[in-house]
Amino acid sequence: MRKKILAVVLTGILAVGALTGCGAKSDSKDSAKASDDKKITVAASATPHAEILEEAKSLLEKKGYTLEVKVFDDYVQPNNVVESGEFDANYFQHIPYLEQFNEEKGTHLAIAGKIHYEPFGIYPGTKKDLKDIAKGDKIAVPNDTTNEARALLLLQDNGIIKLKDGAGIKATVNNIVENPYDVEIVELEAAQVPRVVDETAFVVLNGNYALEANYTVSKDALAYEKSDSEAAKTYVNVIAVKEGNEDSEKIKALVDVLKSDEIKQFIEEKYQGAVIAYDGE
Repeated sequence: MRKKILAVVLTGILAVGALTGCGAKSDSKDSAKASDDKKITVAASATPHAEILEEAKSLLEKKGYTLEVKVFDDYVQPNNVVESGEFDANYFQHIPYLEQFNEEKGTHLAIAGKIHYEPFGIYPGTKKDLKDIAKGDKIAVPNDTTNEARALLLLQDNGIIKLKDGAGIKATVNNIVENPYDVEIVELEAAQVPRVVDETAFVVLNGNYALEANYTVSKDALAYEKSDSEAAKTYVNVIAVKEGNEDSEKIKALVDVLKSDEIKQFIEEKYQGAVIAYDGE
């Protein structure tokens, strides 16, 4: 009888221990999940995106969130790591590029917030004035589809080339129907364009790469897109997430902070017109 009683007691102790252990494990998982929900991971271009995100960190901390930013120097991996779930969001691209990437790569990325606009500009290379353009001059442009089209449209707006009617934001060099100066369009990966200023007459730069090359629109651009242009709406830079995550609490907190008056003031003071906060929805 004593052996049976002892066995029952031991069984009870083990059962309680097992339940207690399970409870601790569950609490640990819940704690880890809660911690993850308060951490926001964002893949970004260095300038201005990562700089703006750094400014946003303290504002997010006040809301109870920790922001972790990783800088990428290309336009592909930031989308891949969001699609895979490795990162919560990215901040580096405009809407046409996002839409084209989804179409070409079969990804499922969505816009969570429209944050800022970077005027595209024509900057001096070996020549300092567009009036000095001559036969056979070289002009460097980004080679990714949407940004090349944007560069070509800007060249068209300034009378350097003429594109086929309707080419729009999908324009390529094959759509050039008039080239009175017989310019050579040098197509390069966007990050490489600023590096050929000593080899080409002019360069057409994305806003972030212009900043990295120490150019500003107001001081250095020979021509640029205007802040009230259709381009401002078309090429607004966005926070992108995987479809279905647009309305998560931490993503909404991130977007709210990036559209706050504090961040708008930071953008205005730091970039002096090279980056413009987007006021639309």
